[in-house]
Amino acid sequence: MDASNGGSAEARQSHAVPADAWEQPEMRSALASREISAVYRLLRKHGVSQRQIAAMTGQSQSEVSEILKGRQVMAYDVLTRIADGLGVPRGYMGLAYDEATAIRVVGSADGQQAEEDESVKRRRFLAHAAQVTMGAAVFGPESGTWSAGPARTPAPGRIGMTDVRQVEAATRALRALDYQYGGGFCRDAVVAQLSWGQQMLEAHGTELVKNRLYVALADLHSLAGWTSFDTGLMDSARGHFANALDLAKQGENHPLVANVLYRMGRVYLHQDAPNDALKLFQLGQIAAQESGSELAVSVLCANEAWAYAMMGNEEQAVKLLGRSKDEFERANLAEAESWVKFFTETDVYAMVGTVHTVLAQKNAEHTKYAIPALTRAVESYDDEMARSKTFMLSALATNHLLDGDLDHGAKVGGKAIDCAEGIKSERVKDRMRPLQEEAERRRNNADARDLADRLHAFYAA
Repeated sequence: MDASNGGSAEARQSHAVPADAWEQPEMRSALASREISAVYRLLRKHGVSQRQIAAMTGQSQSEVSEILKGRQVMAYDVLTRIADGLGVPRGYMGLAYDEATAIRVVGSADGQQAEEDESVKRRRFLAHAAQVTMGAAVFGPESGTWSAGPARTPAPGRIGMTDVRQVEAATRALRALDYQYGGGFCRDAVVAQLSWGQQMLEAHGTELVKNRLYVALADLHSLAGWTSFDTGLMDSARGHFANALDLAKQGENHPLVANVLYRMGRVYLHQDAPNDALKLFQLGQIAAQESGSELAVSVLCANEAWAYAMMGNEEQAVKLLGRSKDEFERANLAEAESWVKFFTETDVYAMVGTVHTVLAQKNAEHTKYAIPALTRAVESYDDEMARSKTFMLSALATNHLLDGDLDHGAKVGGKAIDCAEGIKSERVKDRMRPLQEEAERRRNNADARDLADRLHAFYAA
């Protein structure tokens, strides 16, 4: 083992892989599909010898030779060792989210150019969403251009309803992990499941089976988008949501189309782009109304209210919150489909509290509406909804600080930090920023100062 490590260091010194090698389209495609033989062949073209590849990856030269001849590498631990040895960001191979991947795949959010690029991407996705929602053909020229292809794993030549149910069951289980532990905990597993499930589209099956498969894979792509969003991989999120839209439309499932648009709108709210978010919510509202699902309409109304609150339009925000509650009371919860059934009475309270929290930051009078709604939501969320509970605790603490109840605000804020420490989610950190700002403003108070110091340590960890 020591000799292998020494060889690895020697190989890096004698012939480092060119810095731009991993960014070339052919290499990125090979990495995304985990075609290690293609990766090694491309490295050879860059002048890296078999001996050097072996030293860097900890493999024998005979192993490298077999892989160059076409032997597949499937084991996760071997793939990660190869990625780390060669200096490949793991996310390029769909193996894990890490800081290096976030910087290289997503890019820095700083600077005017990055903002302009993101604005262009938002408009492109909005145009795609409008085409899908308003009835344009799917699987057109843009299909498949959103992100690199996933890894390939053999799939059956013919599929039945049992195969589709397996995809649905995996999606339910992975979504539960996302709710409880955050997207960083399960995103790799979602992408791995998707890489297998996507190939089922090429298998033979009855029309009924294929239609249900479209919907199942749309839901799985939506989860991949959501977990990517939660870990800060915005470009990946956009790509998965675009694919989810196409598949949901192909499966003629309007509630799922509405759900995907709602989720992408949430990404834009998080990026402080409420105008673009509102457009997606409004497109989602069209699909929700076509579906006849009051529950889907309720979800979209609540999120439109959030967008209006961020835009400073208090009247529209409050009006849409009222409509959301009315639609929820009319909804037939027992017959709701799974991708909208998540929106319970607790979530209604959570959205009421969230919208009034945004409004309270400009007009503290709104704390009297936010605090009771958020309290109700916090009391109702259990450990399986740890991330949502953390969001609500953070918002509740913020409102108590705004209301002048610093002692209680600091106590609730401490609970929010306790919950956040067990969740792998960049989004949780971002959603706690308002609490940090309010605590910092009140540093002359001992309780607020202690909370500010704890938050500082939390972000530094």
